[in-house]
Amino acid sequence: MAAAPCFSRGAADSAAMANATPERILVVDDHPLVRDGLRSLLAITFESCDILEAAGVEEACTVLASHGDCDLVLLDLNMPDATRLSGLVQLRQAFPMVPVLMVSGSFDRALVQEALSAGAAGFLPKSMKRDGIVDALHMVMAGEIYIPDTGLEETPATREEAQIRSRIDSLTPQQKVVLHHLVHGRLNKQIAHDLDVSLTTVKAHVSAILQKLGVFSRTQAVILANRVHFD
Repeated sequence: MAAAPCFSRGAADSAAMANATPERILVVDDHPLVRDGLRSLLAITFESCDILEAAGVEEACTVLASHGDCDLVLLDLNMPDATRLSGLVQLRQAFPMVPVLMVSGSFDRALVQEALSAGAAGFLPKSMKRDGIVDALHMVMAGEIYIPDTGLEETPATREEAQIRSRIDSLTPQQKVVLHHLVHGRLNKQIAHDLDVSLTTVKAHVSAILQKLGVFSRTQAVILANRVHFD
């Protein structure tokens, strides 16, 4: 999926932001204190809004299915029943019309871009001040994408991860499938059996993967894939 467009705070239409009044918002976080804090803030910001809560992604899906459409979901990045952005992906697949705003205490440039590419309506740092959070909520409700101004400095690590993702993107669909099997510790013989192809074909795919990733062994390929959470 192509990366979502990035909009600055100034791009939002002020009138639309002022008139954006959600009827129902779902807060998804496994910490009751965090949910209470967000609930209080939302109650002040949107007085007539029905605020729902869930302590996990599965519970969130149940709540969304039973209560009808929500205008916004606030989803914590680190959930007990989700890994990295898998919760976001699950919600976007099950409820594609509901905007999901990621919330996290820690983040970096690569993670924010990955979340936007996965369909997030923005990325909200927990460290933000109340006024900033309110502005971000109005911005998302107005149909804009909120991106934090701080913490997005590109580091050598994020540049390297971007290069790794670019190399993986250069793989053919079949090579990505083989890389998936390598990451899960499958041997060439097992991969050939699973994909119903010859051992020679698998070896050719593995060789091409190593060349495109710029590594010399399966182990190095797996390490690179794990660096960017390829699965």
